[in-house]
Amino acid sequence: MSDRNGFLQLSRPALVKLATALETGRLAPPFSLSAIANYVPAALSPEIVDELNRLSGEGVRGKQIAYTLRLLAAERGASQAVRDRVELVWTGPEVTGSQSRDTSVVVRELFSTAKHSVLISSFAIDRGEKARKLFQVLQERMDANPQLKVQMFLNIQRPHRDRQAESVLLTDFANTFRREIWSGTRLPEVFHDPRSLLMETDSKACLHAKCVVVDEERLLVTSANFTEAAHERNIEAGVLLIDPVAARAMQSQFESLVAQGLLHRISGL
Repeated sequence: MSDRNGFLQLSRPALVKLATALETGRLAPPFSLSAIANYVPAALSPEIVDELNRLSGEGVRGKQIAYTLRLLAAERGASQAVRDRVELVWTGPEVTGSQSRDTSVVVRELFSTAKHSVLISSFAIDRGEKARKLFQVLQERMDANPQLKVQMFLNIQRPHRDRQAESVLLTDFANTFRREIWSGTRLPEVFHDPRSLLMETDSKACLHAKCVVVDEERLLVTSANFTEAAHERNIEAGVLLIDPVAARAMQSQFESLVAQGLLHRISGL
């Protein structure tokens, strides 16, 4: 069908109503504006009438037209279902007419509704009061639900020109995590990429992924780190998917790296 076809401008309910009328014989050629008044919006009626009479003149029967309309309605429903599972998540100035949701609001909602598991990956993470505020909802949820498993994948950087042993840096981070980042009774499992602590600069790498997976059903992929600035002030963009297949795939990516020994759990966390 041409993009200018009137049928393409009809809503799914209108397509179904029109198809039913054609199937039952309530609508039959020659088609008129008064005949279809109860089935389609008045603004589209002339185009619909013209198209119906054109198809009828070419020998296409009402039930054949109805079949095509039902296919179009089914495709419209499937497309809407996909759109309903995908949301734009945004930090920064609001744009008029935007359909996005605030990063901080989405993250709090994900944390507050978690039942079984939460996976967080972030390149940077706040400390002090800002960190406690970011994770407050999750800490409370975790303390209230002993079955909730939380895993965090964080980038740990070696300070410039620092020559301390990796074990010392990891112990310092674990102490800092308990003192300045996490105030909940139960601690999450925390992992890092050991390549970020290498002294040889040409071999170093970082854990730069930013995402949240909840209950292997919901997946947030975002440019936002777990910092107050990224959640409240920066310009950050992300996508929230209500998609178990995508969520499980992301969860599996991290778990596979742990199983293969490429990501290491931090002792004491």
